[in-house]
Amino acid sequence: MKWYEKAVFYHIYPIGYCGCERINDQQCEPTHAILRVIDDIPHIKELGCNAIYFGPVFESVAHGYDTIDYTKIDRRLGTNEDFKKVCDALHENDIKVIIDGVFNHVGRDFGAFRDVREHGLGSSKRDWFHVREGNSCYNDGFYYEGWEGHYELVKLNLYNPDVKNYIKDCITGWKNEFGIDGLRLDVAYCLDQNFLKELRGHCKWLSEDFFLLGETLHGDYNTWANDHMLDSVTNYECYKGLFSSFNDMNMFEIAHSINRQFGSENWCIYRGKHLYTFVDNHDVTRVASILKEKQHLSAIYTLMFMMPGIPSVYYGSEFGLEGDKRGNSDDVLRPEFNLEKMKGEGLCDLTAHIAKLADIQKNHPAAADGDYKQVQLTNRQYAFSRTCGDETLIVVINADGAPFTYNLNRGGMATDLLTGNEVELGGLTLPAFSSMVLKV
Repeated sequence: MKWYEKAVFYHIYPIGYCGCERINDQQCEPTHAILRVIDDIPHIKELGCNAIYFGPVFESVAHGYDTIDYTKIDRRLGTNEDFKKVCDALHENDIKVIIDGVFNHVGRDFGAFRDVREHGLGSSKRDWFHVREGNSCYNDGFYYEGWEGHYELVKLNLYNPDVKNYIKDCITGWKNEFGIDGLRLDVAYCLDQNFLKELRGHCKWLSEDFFLLGETLHGDYNTWANDHMLDSVTNYECYKGLFSSFNDMNMFEIAHSINRQFGSENWCIYRGKHLYTFVDNHDVTRVASILKEKQHLSAIYTLMFMMPGIPSVYYGSEFGLEGDKRGNSDDVLRPEFNLEKMKGEGLCDLTAHIAKLADIQKNHPAAADGDYKQVQLTNRQYAFSRTCGDETLIVVINADGAPFTYNLNRGGMATDLLTGNEVELGGLTLPAFSSMVLKV
């Protein structure tokens, strides 16, 4: 197996995590805020994470996805030397590092676009973007394409060989300077597929196990996750099914999605693939805020970790941190991370639960690479098995507020890997709002 197929990711949005100003004045001296990640490495290891996905780290105008300079760490976070120290410290602790590759668009202060703003249609950099006669909402005197109508995000022309070579040179620089282990490609669903093929060839030339993860929402994930393009994509289909199945007390929803994707039937479409799974991230309401019943927190993490995929934990959510995007800006999802404060105010039992799940994911082949079979399903209960070689795990979820006795169609004893307790499979009863991972 590749390292990323048995990884547990910790997702950090650096500008929020480090408590940075939300706007970069481009004049201040670099801080050293990103170095605080080094202090939090013991916590990340205790949580069981062996890989970090850093959101945008390069110089930008505001939120990081409006890049100014792909070669410099954002001054609000620190310097290139600071980030190298962070990456070196993570690698010394056997933690892989992937970073956001934001290649669909740049900020208006990106060097090549500043040239277009200055020289208009006569700019030598005009063909780096989708520029034509007309005007923009910024009264530039020319029209250009923005990402999904956001004109502060200037769409790059990924058909231009100069742009593609520039991006590949930047990636090579990141690999050489920071030793990154992969990229998460922002809005991969917008990227030209020929560009993705070319990018894969370059990245696998840098390192055969260089991980390419793409942000996708809907559609057939095979379009992007295949032997010619990306190694994995974000599983937004199951993200939605995870929380709504608990909120609606309808486990059929998530079971249908998982079976459609990974089941044993001939029509299952992602069997054998390792999609990137999550219950929240920097773009969506935190799981502790979107769940109607907070006692479902541990069970939803059990389900997310034990279903097929590469599990990820968004910083702070391991303590039940809340953040509701509905009616608010994204800033509410991206607060400063204060470990001691969160330990004091958070749900440390949830943190310990996630750590046990991470241990199972990393040390049990059936969890990382096993097949999927549905065992029992009701509106409020769900059981499925994962088998790899001679190891079988049975995952049992009880979302109800009352105990439930299962019919798993097998007897004998099994070990609950979450507690270490031995249980009888025949007539197994789970308490309310609970879950087990049984090794049989």
